[in-house]
Amino acid sequence: MRRVVEPEILDDLPPADPRAVGSRGDLRRLNFIMGHEGILTRAFRRHCETAAFRARPLRLVELGAGDGTLLLRLARRWAALGVTAEVTLLDRQDVVAVATRRAFAALQWSVESVATDVFAWLEQTSPHADVMLANLFLHHFPDPSLAELLRLAAARTNLFLACEPRRSPLALVGSHLLGLLGCNRVTRHDAVVSVRAGFAGRELSALWPANVAWETSERAAGLFSHCFVAQRHA
Repeated sequence: MRRVVEPEILDDLPPADPRAVGSRGDLRRLNFIMGHEGILTRAFRRHCETAAFRARPLRLVELGAGDGTLLLRLARRWAALGVTAEVTLLDRQDVVAVATRRAFAALQWSVESVATDVFAWLEQTSPHADVMLANLFLHHFPDPSLAELLRLAAARTNLFLACEPRRSPLALVGSHLLGLLGCNRVTRHDAVVSVRAGFAGRELSALWPANVAWETSERAAGLFSHCFVAQRHA
């Protein structure tokens, strides 16, 4: 399957549009069904020294964070490992609910949401991130733009984690069946577009900056997902 990037409906809907609200709810369920919380947690534990990550609050950035609820579920798991963090939730729209902010605070994780373009933010002089992650976000960009995004990210973090759609016949079939789960029209459309724009093999590794300072790994994860990790050598 050739990679094809097309517009997704949710990206252009106002945050309060009922279709957008419903689609964000669908995405929360789909993240749970696809196991992205577990995939990212295992990648985090596999590629970090837990004792070092407990020594001080991490600076953690999520690109394309949406409503922040996936990272909140990750925070609950990581807090059980003794990890605390200063979180930046980056997205074009600020849709992070007050209840989500309070839940982060209850874990003693500080949270800031930033509504801006990802390229503009990465190009700014901002603090270095210990961990940067992206969930169902990288597939929105064609290869030239994505290579630039990854180059900018590599200059600002030590560990980059991503969980994206897998571009495969099975995933494409699954994306056409989301109506059976009660997903709305926006989600059904965007799921098919997402799979066609997804990743396979070592496509993300090939776009990551070629540098001996980095080690990358990339693999299929679950039935429908694709996991990418880049770690800076100590």
